[in-house]
Amino acid sequence: MSRIFGNVRQNGYVVRDIEAAMAHWTEVMGVGPFYYIEKVEVENFTYKGAPSNADMSIALANSGDLQIELIQQRNDAPSMYLDFLNAGHEGMQHMAYWTMNFEEDYERVLSLGYKVGQEGQIGENGRFAYFETESHPGTVVELSDISGPKGGFFKHIAEVASSWDGSKPIRKVGERS
Repeated sequence: MSRIFGNVRQNGYVVRDIEAAMAHWTEVMGVGPFYYIEKVEVENFTYKGAPSNADMSIALANSGDLQIELIQQRNDAPSMYLDFLNAGHEGMQHMAYWTMNFEEDYERVLSLGYKVGQEGQIGENGRFAYFETESHPGTVVELSDISGPKGGFFKHIAEVASSWDGSKPIRKVGERS
């Protein structure tokens, strides 16, 4: 456990082809099912303090208590995802820590000297912030607010994964179970 952030709750992988990545994780790794959001609606997205319109798809699944997030950026808007790909990387880009007290934890992390690389919000109480760790690709730190509906969605994904039998490996968000 991190003495600063708590337990790692998610590993985030930036990929060039999310469909191929989901197939790999479900067929080769046996992890799933993936909940796929083809077009993520992100509000107030900023990259290094400036507004950006990053267009992305994400897919979420659990392996035990660890959530696996796959991210494919669909445009060339500035983002840490695009920086990662342009540096020649593909794969694990960040580790996420979840919080029920986002604002308090966000301010505490900033007071420790961390700098925000990008941030935004998905739905009600769905804020997230990625903190820069440019010298070490794959260890960007994300702080994610789970105090609202996003937390319930993450819990559902983990519950379904715990008894997944391999059927329906990809589930577009909006369908049941």
